[in-house]
Amino acid sequence: MAQKKLKPRPSTTTHFRFATDILRRLGEELNPSPDQGLLELVKNAYDANAKECVIELIDTAIPGGTVRVVDDGDGMEHDEILNGWLVLGKSEKSTHRLTRLGRIPSGNKGLGRLAALRMGEVAELTSRPRTNSALEHHLRIDWGDFANADLVDEVPLSLTTRRRAAGAENGTEIEICQLRSGINRWDVKRLARAMILLADPFEDEPNGFSPQLVSAEFADLQQLVARRYFTEASYHLSATLNNGRSSTVVSDWQGKVLFKGQHDDISTRDADYTAPNATFAFWAFILNATTFEARKVSVAQVKEWLSTFGGVHLYHNGLRVSPYGNPGHDWLDLNFLRTRNPEERPSTNTSIGKVTVTDRNAILVQKTDRSGFIETEAFADLRNFAMDALEWMAKRRLDVAEKRRAVARTLAPKKTRQSKKKLDEIIESTQGHVKTELQEAAAAYDKSRDREVELLKKEVQLYRTLATAGITAATFAHESSGSPIKIIKVNMRSIRRRAKDSLGTEFDRLLEPPIANVERATESLGVLGTVTLNLLDHEKRRLDSKVEVHRIIERILQTFKPFFKGRDVEAIVKLCPGNPYFRGSDAAFESVVTNLLNNSLAFFEQAGTRSRRIEITTEVAEEIFVMTVSDNGPGIKGIRPRDIWLPGQSTRSGGTGLGLTIVRDTVLDFGGKVDAAETSDLGGAAIMIEIPIIGMT
Repeated sequence: MAQKKLKPRPSTTTHFRFATDILRRLGEELNPSPDQGLLELVKNAYDANAKECVIELIDTAIPGGTVRVVDDGDGMEHDEILNGWLVLGKSEKSTHRLTRLGRIPSGNKGLGRLAALRMGEVAELTSRPRTNSALEHHLRIDWGDFANADLVDEVPLSLTTRRRAAGAENGTEIEICQLRSGINRWDVKRLARAMILLADPFEDEPNGFSPQLVSAEFADLQQLVARRYFTEASYHLSATLNNGRSSTVVSDWQGKVLFKGQHDDISTRDADYTAPNATFAFWAFILNATTFEARKVSVAQVKEWLSTFGGVHLYHNGLRVSPYGNPGHDWLDLNFLRTRNPEERPSTNTSIGKVTVTDRNAILVQKTDRSGFIETEAFADLRNFAMDALEWMAKRRLDVAEKRRAVARTLAPKKTRQSKKKLDEIIESTQGHVKTELQEAAAAYDKSRDREVELLKKEVQLYRTLATAGITAATFAHESSGSPIKIIKVNMRSIRRRAKDSLGTEFDRLLEPPIANVERATESLGVLGTVTLNLLDHEKRRLDSKVEVHRIIERILQTFKPFFKGRDVEAIVKLCPGNPYFRGSDAAFESVVTNLLNNSLAFFEQAGTRSRRIEITTEVAEEIFVMTVSDNGPGIKGIRPRDIWLPGQSTRSGGTGLGLTIVRDTVLDFGGKVDAAETSDLGGAAIMIEIPIIGMT
């Protein structure tokens, strides 16, 4: 049969078309948490020159509630809504063009508001433009219409213009109705904190921006933000980055200048910084009763304030950028550096700071999901600038401390002799039985003091010995993981092969058991060397890394596998779905897991436990990562559970009592907490740690 001849068709003009599912992908998937979506609406108000922006939460604890966002900004004209607000992925904003109040616009993608608008079944916009005081524009979006359509352009939206009610001020009002999910207290607290920091609690400006949250859960945070304790800081660092060159000044709490530094003193690199111009203000607090004796506030008040706002926050063109300075996001590694060298270094619990960047040329680029900046060379140099300034301040403070200690070491013996001489003179001036009692009391005191000094000397020596042991272990681990262990393995394989050839069937009876024992012992030695070198690996000690906790747990267990096998240890792993992560260093979290495993192994050996089991379970609840390590060992005996965290406290022979101290201090530096149970479901002890996380992957 003859094939039908097709007629040519004329060319058709067409264009891209988008499925309605793209709205979900650009909305919820880019900004999955309520606080981030709502915060984008607040930033829009900032860009519209608003001085006030109120987020009101109405019955939002359960689905079906309403969120109202109202600002007193410039509002939008009909065409601005039509050709700007409703156009996703395009924005008329430009960082090169300042707003009417001289602000640098914060957004430039036009996507941020979509996540918030889609939190409810319906979103309504009412905008009253500053340029026309008689009119207002209204738009209603019913997301159900899009759910019933295949393509976005199939759903018509009606933008109406109507006469403005008498007394209605300029600005924009957005109402998100019939919420699909409730907003819990954790979300509210996080949103409140973000709004407060967005407003910049560091300084007051005539044209400043004041976002407010109306919610029953916000009363405690609202009270906190009204307080400011910057003048109570023991040290105030002020650093400036201008055209790639830096300078710093450090003052005390009374404003007296203590140190000054220029670029060549501060920078750790030869070239200039490539980051845009910036300033860095940092306040460090010494939180003890002695320091606050002459102050008008208490240590407890300042601690509470720092627990909410502490850390170093990043402000870009006038607005704070998340997650820098969020709980658990120590982007300048204050806590890690303090762990390595605690003296004269602040932590996120004892300091607050602000890096302010003026970036008219958009050198720093935010990620699409608004979770910080893309880590370009410019951003790395901004971070280096701030870290170099902190390191310089720490060194200057350490210099002063060293000089103070040198003077104290020189004067201490002299003062002791003078005090002892004066005491002896007073005792000699007394008579009778009083003199005898005083002499006996003085002798007892001298004996106690000498014993205390001796104990302190031994403790210092213990830490020095452990440091030396660590250095030596690293050296030998490096050497043994090379030639010696390889030689043993190669030669044992050679012995096995030759013995089999020579002895035949008698090999299994005569030589197989001792050769297998040597091979297992060699594997254990290899594990010990590998673990030591892994903990010291430079890359794992990188600051502000993305610490993926499940990956690290699995990697450590894989490393320990030959060691477990040789000691009849079964590792049971129950990890929660997903991969939680926080910012820190892999090495620090590895030290937590490794010390907990070592703790169980040591007590297995001491108690002679058979069929040994270690169980690691994880869970995530309200952005808190919880890890529990339990075993079927002897449990916590001979010591109170709260005392196991103290340095030098150990119930086993040869123990240093420092493993769990390291666990505690490291977890605290992560902003978390630790706990212990004397017995667990397995029968032995259970150690629990909690660490705030940034997210899940």
